[in-house]
Amino acid sequence: MLSLTGAQELITTTTFSLNTPLFHHHNSFSLISSSIRASLSSSSRSIFNRTHLLFTPIQHLHPILSTTTSASSIDQTSIGVEESESESYEYDVGQATNDLKHLASPSLEVKELEELPEQWRRSKLAWLCKELPSHKPGTLVRILNAQKKWVTQENAVYIAVHCMRIRENETAFRVYKWMMQQHWYRFDFDFVTKLADYMGKERKFSKCHEIFNDIINQGRVPSESTFHILIVAYLSVSVEGSLDEACGIYNRMIQFGGYKPRLSLHNSLFKALVSKPGGTSKYYLKQAEFIFHNLVTSGLEISRDIYAGLIWLHSYQDTIDTNRIVALRGEMKQVGIEEGKDVLVSILRAYSKQGDVEEVERAWLKLLKCDCSPPSHAFVYRMEVYAKVGEPMKALDVFRAMQGMRSPNVVAYHKIIEVMSKAQEIEIAEGLMNEFIKSGMKPLIPAYIDLLNMYLNLNLHDKLEAVFLQYLEKCHPNRPIFNIYLDSLVKVGNHNKAVEIFNQMYSNAAIGVNSRSCNTMLSGYLSTGEYIEAEKIYDLMCLKKYDVDPPLVEKLDFVLSLNKKKVVKKPRRMKLSTNQREILIGLLLGGLRIESDAERKNHAIHFEFSETSSVHSVLKRHIHDEYHEWLNSFSRSSEEDEGIPHRFSTVPHTSFDFYAEQFCPKGRPVMPKLIHRWLSPRVLAYWYMYGGHRTSTGDILLKLKGATLEDVEKIVMALKAKSLDCRFKKKGKVFWIGFLGSNSVWFWKLTEPYILDDLKEHLRADIQPVENEGAENQPINFDSSSDTD
Repeated sequence: MLSLTGAQELITTTTFSLNTPLFHHHNSFSLISSSIRASLSSSSRSIFNRTHLLFTPIQHLHPILSTTTSASSIDQTSIGVEESESESYEYDVGQATNDLKHLASPSLEVKELEELPEQWRRSKLAWLCKELPSHKPGTLVRILNAQKKWVTQENAVYIAVHCMRIRENETAFRVYKWMMQQHWYRFDFDFVTKLADYMGKERKFSKCHEIFNDIINQGRVPSESTFHILIVAYLSVSVEGSLDEACGIYNRMIQFGGYKPRLSLHNSLFKALVSKPGGTSKYYLKQAEFIFHNLVTSGLEISRDIYAGLIWLHSYQDTIDTNRIVALRGEMKQVGIEEGKDVLVSILRAYSKQGDVEEVERAWLKLLKCDCSPPSHAFVYRMEVYAKVGEPMKALDVFRAMQGMRSPNVVAYHKIIEVMSKAQEIEIAEGLMNEFIKSGMKPLIPAYIDLLNMYLNLNLHDKLEAVFLQYLEKCHPNRPIFNIYLDSLVKVGNHNKAVEIFNQMYSNAAIGVNSRSCNTMLSGYLSTGEYIEAEKIYDLMCLKKYDVDPPLVEKLDFVLSLNKKKVVKKPRRMKLSTNQREILIGLLLGGLRIESDAERKNHAIHFEFSETSSVHSVLKRHIHDEYHEWLNSFSRSSEEDEGIPHRFSTVPHTSFDFYAEQFCPKGRPVMPKLIHRWLSPRVLAYWYMYGGHRTSTGDILLKLKGATLEDVEKIVMALKAKSLDCRFKKKGKVFWIGFLGSNSVWFWKLTEPYILDDLKEHLRADIQPVENEGAENQPINFDSSSDTD
């Protein structure tokens, strides 16, 4: 039995009435011991004095709703772009947060301590209420376990409610989780709802969602307040996937709960949908239309921002629904809402994709009548529409008019160079390219690609080579540009130079080869009768699982038949290679995500790389190549036109089922039980490249998510068995495994053969300072205790 010194003095007659507003402070504590009263009341006062800060919307997360293309907008990756095509709306969840106080929630009554007959029980409960909030989770559970013989559900609820009243909601949640493991636990809807609401109001969305699921698993429908609070909690954080979760909860609120959300919630969710750049937000069109439908059917007021945002989303679709846009504009006119600059720009974007010059010019004239100068992308859409209808010189006139009104930005230069190159206006395209280079704006690569394609189509191979050499001086290596140059060399019969360039691409992970590169070389060898070299290229294509272009199959069949071989057709059943399996495990340890459908029957791998990390910029190309046959059509098609994206996904496949069951069995990341057996040098190398970094002192750190203390200890023991001494520490929700001093050198020697060549200098273990690439790369003191348990 734990010592209860001083506990006998504490007998409270506190009444917990949780029907009151969240921030209302009841002064109903009546404590026998003045010393204990002072302790609790000072603690309570200090918490209540700061409660006004708990749920205040963060200013930088919730700016006023507006169309923005400023430097502070969400997409800040393009240097020199003042106004991007991917403009976005910004949103504010403040009103939805303010509505929380008006939502009805179940009342919760808890017995006063004086109503309990036993003096010893009152004393022990009072001691637990005072003691538990001051302990870490592990100690808290041990204390509660020591009281298991006498604690009942009623007692545990009292402790949890007391913790909620003094704003120790984390402690209340841990008491609740402990209760669930006891044989006497019975579900209490009012108590669980109140706890979920308190967790959500503190933006503890994962814990709130966990309780939300507990309610549903009991066959009950969560209260309206819980739905509302959980949605607001997800909207208030900038965590990957939080918006999708908010949408899912909103849909269930209406379809499963049968509730009618408040106007502020409709508006906040809608504005969050359009807060991302257009290229990303366009996938939320159906959700936005569903919100609009609910506003209409509920008879709620539809603001101008909703109409403007919906038209904006429609304008970014690949297939434009002009009838829907016309209908929305008609409704706006009917209710007396004028079309502002944002709506007119959306109209320009939509109709330029359709090639409708008349509608584009009509919207342009309206835009000129507004009390503001047209944005840069409005000029771009006019250039695009004239290019679509085969009038490139009018597009050039638009660009020159833009130069007369304002300085063109990167997007405008890209578009006009693209238009002139496709129209094969050589002198004009070259002049525009020179202007663009002199302006100092970046990136130049899209313009170089358009210019080189023009030269290739016109067979101007000398000019193509000259521009290619110029590109090498000004830009980083780029595979599409190297592929164009390779095509040119093969066309003119300069096979020695083509072989040199191909080998350079193959050996440089920052460039790499793909199906187009190999087919170009194969075509060259077949045309010159170099059958031995052609067979070597074909063997490489088989190794990398590239398809042979149909026009080459017949001739290749003849070549292979000389050695009694045949063109291997793509196997019907795809299977992960040994290397792919090991790489996948390393990436999963580093934080790679597995996506599953609702029934968790189909699984796909979602690759995501940091846009600011130089290590990831090299690694993503290698991973894209390594898994290219597994990628979905969107991830494959974007490569030649836009380069390797920072996010791409595989097709769902049964080959990924094993990894989903091991690393994400119930939709939440865990460590496989046999992970200590899978830590091969290749696995460790890819874990390091994807989820680790080298510190300024040359130490090596590996990040590990979704692991328990037992998991980490198991991994550390497995590493020590490989003579890799290391230490670990928990920082937030992430464990860090550190190879310090000479141990980092041993780790490097083991993994170096599998580290990409272009990353070896950057990741090599030594004591030389290196450039930190993000906030995560903060020093971690392995001599101190964990930040959190």
